[in-house]
Amino acid sequence: MTSSFERIKNDCKRKNILWEDPDFPAVQTSVFYHQTPPFVFQWKRPHELISNPIFVNDSNAYFDIAPGKMGDRWFVSCLGILYLSKGLFYRVVPADQTFEQPYYGVFRFCIWWCGEWQEVLVDDRLPTINGKLAFLQAQHSNSFWPGLLEKAYAKLHGSYEALKYGTLLDGLADLTGGITESMPIKSDQYNIRPPILHGLLDCTSIITCTINSNLNNNNNSNNSSNSSSSSNNNSNSHHTTTAVGLNSGTNYRLCSLDKAETLMGDTVQLIRLRDPLADSSFGQTSGYNGDWSSYSNQWERVSIQERDRLLGQLDVGEFWMSFVDFISNFTHLECVHLDSDTSRDEPSLADRSRRWQMRLYQGMWKRGVSAGGCRNNHDTFHINPQLQLLLSEREDVIISLNQHSVMEPKVIGFTLYSLNNLAQQTKITECLPKTFFKKHKSLLNSQYTNSRQISQRCSLEAGRYLIMATTFEPAEESAFSVRVLGTGIRLSLLEVQTMLLLDPFQTSGSLSGSSYKLNQMNDDVTVTTGGNAQYEPVFLQLADDHKTINCFDLQELLEACLPNDYIRSCANLDVCRQIVCLMDKQNRSRITFNDFKLFMINLKTWQGVFKMHTKEKTGILRAERFRDALCDVGFQLSTDILSILILKYMRRDGTMRLADFVSAILHLTMAFELFKAKDTNQDNLIKMNLNEWIKSVLIC
Repeated sequence: MTSSFERIKNDCKRKNILWEDPDFPAVQTSVFYHQTPPFVFQWKRPHELISNPIFVNDSNAYFDIAPGKMGDRWFVSCLGILYLSKGLFYRVVPADQTFEQPYYGVFRFCIWWCGEWQEVLVDDRLPTINGKLAFLQAQHSNSFWPGLLEKAYAKLHGSYEALKYGTLLDGLADLTGGITESMPIKSDQYNIRPPILHGLLDCTSIITCTINSNLNNNNNSNNSSNSSSSSNNNSNSHHTTTAVGLNSGTNYRLCSLDKAETLMGDTVQLIRLRDPLADSSFGQTSGYNGDWSSYSNQWERVSIQERDRLLGQLDVGEFWMSFVDFISNFTHLECVHLDSDTSRDEPSLADRSRRWQMRLYQGMWKRGVSAGGCRNNHDTFHINPQLQLLLSEREDVIISLNQHSVMEPKVIGFTLYSLNNLAQQTKITECLPKTFFKKHKSLLNSQYTNSRQISQRCSLEAGRYLIMATTFEPAEESAFSVRVLGTGIRLSLLEVQTMLLLDPFQTSGSLSGSSYKLNQMNDDVTVTTGGNAQYEPVFLQLADDHKTINCFDLQELLEACLPNDYIRSCANLDVCRQIVCLMDKQNRSRITFNDFKLFMINLKTWQGVFKMHTKEKTGILRAERFRDALCDVGFQLSTDILSILILKYMRRDGTMRLADFVSAILHLTMAFELFKAKDTNQDNLIKMNLNEWIKSVLIC
């Protein structure tokens, strides 16, 4: 099948035009959406700026990108790390694109977005000021991939302005497809030592270190979470240069560890780092001028052979630093963990001994269905998607939650429970009930933040665990994805099986001798035994010669019988049609007085369940409690079926009335009865022709 990229090129070739992207037009609002633009931008194509533009200059090994007017230095740092990882770079920036003829003004990039790799197409019109690029640009070359990639990234975010509020960790996740993790170097949770660094370098992970200039002196264990918010290097951060030449807000690549043997016989633990923004040869632009830098007098402590051995390992922009200076200068490790498939094409990760395996689940928080909020919401927390994690052995795993709401991010997080005690007793295949979460304490709780990604490393024993990914508040809707990295892991969604737990519509046989009356004081339908039904005269007045009524008569009868608007909402014509369809066994579209009595008795039961679940306000059922209310009536429903019912019955404010609840019960009762009548072999399989199928759908 022809791709969108090829279709656009063929269309431009046929029309002899250069492409103009209709989804991200060359207008002011594509640059500044909320604010008034401080400049007047002119959109120009590269050929209008220089005579010989190049997409990617492979001959230039140096990274020479400047941020421009927007000042999104965090994005430059992302691109610096990406540029040093050529396998990952050419996945994002396909190399088979040039400015040579035939040329149609369209470029494509691959970005990890909303849980999958997406091809993003942009035209080559870039915002300029006074004939120069306004934003990302190469300083010493005529390469245009930085500005075009920035435009593709801005397109996903809705505008260039949105990039001002981005973070390096989000950017790295989007450009590598990895899971990002921030680890404070000094905290109660972590005590970064050389063995930990060796362990990180053994994995298919890109390890960087950074200086968070916003960190105050008291920032210790309170910032020890692995959440992506723990070190948000965005463009608003204040960037400084330390006394030893290190730049805050720049992510230095951690390349390797080694030990220097001194002439005195002792050893010094060294760390080899690389400045991604270095743009010339060794010894000149690493920036770092502290101990063990290129021209440090510390090299006099080692032999010439040892010095040559260590300095011979350095590439462009690389330098050595002692471990002591490392932990005293840097505040965070920021890691990008790549699964085996993603890291396969990256040469710098080819020799890693531990290759991450990734398990992915993509889901939705839907109001009334699966948006139960955090564990503070005891009545609705259990309706969130429940993911079972199985570990074959003890290991460190990394759990990452990504929300797909970019324009209006929600506050998100996740909670982890151990199922090992339960797993010894029974195999868990269905969603755990509300009572489980009331009786069991959580094993781990992430931070809750409006970041696009929340990640956390945890050391777990072999066994079963439950991941509950949630928004902080219930009823907030968004798509999301959960990724788990480990070596011997499985991830599966626990789902509810659709079935009848008990008969939702009590039959006349079980109600022999029962009658009813209407309690005008508390708006209830009250069931009694014995006595004559007080509304039989009204029924007979409306009935035909066969003492039966149709749906229109039933509506009039219910309006006369039901005490007030709260319960009288059930006297609408749709509900009356459903009652007649369900109870008419002779296909006459009419019911008898005994049928009417039977409905009223069941209505009493349904009203009692409804009242039990309307805790905030009488007569109003929150959609998040709909599943539990239906379960108490007798229906256990899968998420897919519940989603359809919510779509049909939930009102704009996320609530339901008694009439909605009753109508849903009648729909479900009819559906189950029709299926049961067709399931002659009782194997949960039925066969229907087209006529029967359409009839069944319409009657429900």
